[in-house]
Amino acid sequence: MQSTSPLPIAIVGLNFGRHIIDQIVSGKDAAHVRLVAVCDMDKAKADAMAAKQGVKAYYDIDALLADPSIPTIGLFTGPVGRAALLGRILRAGKDVITTKPFETDPDAALAVLREAKTLGRVLHLNSPAPTPPEDLAQILSWVNGYKLGAPVGVRADVWANYREAADGTWYDDPAKCPVAPVFRLGIYLINDLIQLFGPVADVSVFQSRLFTGRPTADNGQLSLRFENGALGNIFASFCINDGDHYRNTLVLNYENGTIYRNAGPDRGGSLSELSLVMNRDGRRQVVARTIAGESSGGYQWGVFARAVRGEKLAHETTPEQIVAGLRVVNAMTKVATTLG
Repeated sequence: MQSTSPLPIAIVGLNFGRHIIDQIVSGKDAAHVRLVAVCDMDKAKADAMAAKQGVKAYYDIDALLADPSIPTIGLFTGPVGRAALLGRILRAGKDVITTKPFETDPDAALAVLREAKTLGRVLHLNSPAPTPPEDLAQILSWVNGYKLGAPVGVRADVWANYREAADGTWYDDPAKCPVAPVFRLGIYLINDLIQLFGPVADVSVFQSRLFTGRPTADNGQLSLRFENGALGNIFASFCINDGDHYRNTLVLNYENGTIYRNAGPDRGGSLSELSLVMNRDGRRQVVARTIAGESSGGYQWGVFARAVRGEKLAHETTPEQIVAGLRVVNAMTKVATTLG
């Protein structure tokens, strides 16, 4: 295989995985990975997707892992117990990319991430990304370049329009899907804020059910106290039908300025829009604006391919940074369980 050839990849788990397959086969990501197989315990589902894409179907992950022609795996099953599956994939000699939330057990997550390092295998996910995405890198550059000083506070919002029915999946279990909008959508914002503001010292939670047919919440709010004293709030909801979904809005206050990401009603594009406001000579000024070419939460397929080929990545996210977000989720789960 030539160094620039797309990596052969098999996608495991076709509920969410079908969206990943669309991303791979229909866009620029086809330059980095090439779908060669699918795997799902639902034989009909696997056969249908395999026939549609012209690839091989597997119904058992062990049979897939025994195939030496497939070097990389995309694992898109639910988060509960995912670390054990990832460990099996890594020990089979495969490199793997997966999705958020990475795991529900922070200690199991840390163990398998460290195992990947020990085995010399690649284990990536989309949030937190393996390397800083362009929007977060730009925010950090402004913080340092404009000497914005200490972080003070942040408001983070994400919403969508879901009217879901109970289906017996992990989405219906408050223990496996705590404060559901925050766990399913707000996880991106949790990971972003840890990268920008640092470790979290304390959490509090509110949640409600407005429209969902599931037994889990569809409206949620997570409050954070960071170790450096900054305060934050993450609001996530499945209840808002305004056509302006998944914006992952941030308003980041520092002692000497405020950074906005995707804030306000005006839209200049589908990517992250960033603005920096400061006090200059006694008056408010927008001192910088940009639209980032890469948004936080996207799958870095090109970075994954480079890492699999042995390239050393600059500013690579550490296992401890990945697990920091999971520890926040774990604390959120405990608070939500106490609240009932």
